[in-house]
Amino acid sequence: MSAKEIKIKVWDLPTRVFHWGMVLLLVGLWWSADAGEMQWHQLLAYTLLVFIGFRILWGFVGSDTARFKQFVHGPKRVIDYLKSGRGGELPATLGHNPLGGYMVLMLIFTLSLQLATGLFATDEIFTEGPLYSWVSAETASSLTWLHKQNFLLILGLAAIHLAAVALHWFKGDKLVWAMVSGYKKHSGSGDPRLRFTSVLVAIALLSILGSLVFVTLMRPVLQSL
Repeated sequence: MSAKEIKIKVWDLPTRVFHWGMVLLLVGLWWSADAGEMQWHQLLAYTLLVFIGFRILWGFVGSDTARFKQFVHGPKRVIDYLKSGRGGELPATLGHNPLGGYMVLMLIFTLSLQLATGLFATDEIFTEGPLYSWVSAETASSLTWLHKQNFLLILGLAAIHLAAVALHWFKGDKLVWAMVSGYKKHSGSGDPRLRFTSVLVAIALLSILGSLVFVTLMRPVLQSL
């Protein structure tokens, strides 16, 4: 007899807001850079900095499915996970699967690298990162090059992520809707108990991070608009 399928809450609101907010910010960052709207590019980048900083902290104090310890495993666990799907069907997971956990880490790393290099970058015309004067012109040029090349890596990772989501959707695992609603169908035995951190904690973290970034990075840009 197959286990009864139930609908359970998997993703909390802060994780969902981060996910879709990051998508919108990346689109905005691409547009602003392509259109030469560098002041808006900086403001969007600093907003993304708040989001990434929040996600890293949320990975330690957030809800069960958002915590790194829930989905970041050693290589052996990932290999065992892939081996278990040799029959054509990978085991269902409530949150990120062991392989998807590495994708989350890669995206956070590449986005963090993009933000860090952007602080020293220059378009050699009007706009310079806030830390441009801290390094030599040669170093700034190298970091600007890395900033541009790293974006291509981000696009590649995004394409892989979309392909994986499409594959899961084709197999009936509607990951997109789960990230919208927060709920997912579960056919395992029993009713899994997931712990969810209060949204008030997320608001407090965002307020602190947002205030720091606004005072140190955003306000000078806004004053120049």
